[in-house]
Amino acid sequence: MNQVSEEHQMLRELVKKFVRNELMPLEKNILERFAGGQPAALNDEENTRLFKQCKELGLWALDVPEEVGGANLPAVALVGVNEEIGYTCVPFTFPPDSPNLHMLLATASPEQRKKYLEPYAAGLTSSAIAISEPGAGGDPAGMKTRAVKDGNDWVINGRKIWISRIAKADFTIAMAVTDTALGSRGGITAFLIDKGTKGLIVARAIPMLAGQRTYEVVFEDCRVPESQVLGKVGAGFAPMQLRLTVRRLQMGAWCTGMAQRALDMLVEHANQRVTFGQKLADRQAIQWWVADAAMKLHACRLMVMDAAVKQDDGRDVRMEASMIKVYATEMATEIIDHAQQAFGAMGVTQELPLSIMAQKVRTMRVYEGPSEVHRMVIARRILGGR
Repeated sequence: MNQVSEEHQMLRELVKKFVRNELMPLEKNILERFAGGQPAALNDEENTRLFKQCKELGLWALDVPEEVGGANLPAVALVGVNEEIGYTCVPFTFPPDSPNLHMLLATASPEQRKKYLEPYAAGLTSSAIAISEPGAGGDPAGMKTRAVKDGNDWVINGRKIWISRIAKADFTIAMAVTDTALGSRGGITAFLIDKGTKGLIVARAIPMLAGQRTYEVVFEDCRVPESQVLGKVGAGFAPMQLRLTVRRLQMGAWCTGMAQRALDMLVEHANQRVTFGQKLADRQAIQWWVADAAMKLHACRLMVMDAAVKQDDGRDVRMEASMIKVYATEMATEIIDHAQQAFGAMGVTQELPLSIMAQKVRTMRVYEGPSEVHRMVIARRILGGR
């Protein structure tokens, strides 16, 4: 396995300091909003200040190609960055969001690169992606949203659900069926839809666990010109899968960071807390939790790094991404749960980050493909060579 370069190790240390010095002090604000029933999110003032600091530190456009003004970091470097980001319950990532970036890089026309990719890579715009539908969540091939050609335009009708960030997004990548006979094998197309486009309706906000929000969206005779097709007509499924793979590797690193935070909290508490005349750290149950956590964290780090190395080599890592998605989320669930149990009543309050982390990782076992679907995909690939 490739060694992480000294430069990339220094970057990780810089991110670690940023997380400890700038993000973790904001956890109190996030937890108070969470406890008060508000979205567990940074406010505009906090985001503006953090973005300014990121630019000053060079923590911006980390995986954006150099020709578009970025650092063009490999996946192996981003693993460490994302693990450090996962260590805090403050919801923050360095702009731009990687999955949509990579989908744009793979498919955008020269005109679309200028209009969408370049401002997005510079952190001047934000995006969302609309894939899931009320009847097609873990099975995107079952989507019903249709796009029909009308002269030089496409007219989109349908509903999407569980869409993140769309309320504030400057543009949305919307997936729609353009050939019902072909479906996922050449019948799904991606469209770029600008905020404010007639027929794009944000129907409702949906409160989720961990103080998160997603949205249901309606496309009602939403008309877009041919120039808004992202990539080729009927060729939207593969780039969408590329985007999902990028996110799943991110999630593996985030879960590792969350689980490491939970383990660190557990260890500190176990060495201080005395019950019945004995430290928790001296009890076998706690010792086994700690040992199991350390082993599983080590295994998860190796899984994520292995996939990152292969991705940097240009290999197909969809299988590894599915394995990581299942293992990392379930590993983090267990370690966070044990930390909560060790803290007793305090562990299930909203005063510690453990509760919001537990809820966050619970949602991660569902979005970007539920664990059961990934297990099915893994088994099919192994059993049938598919």
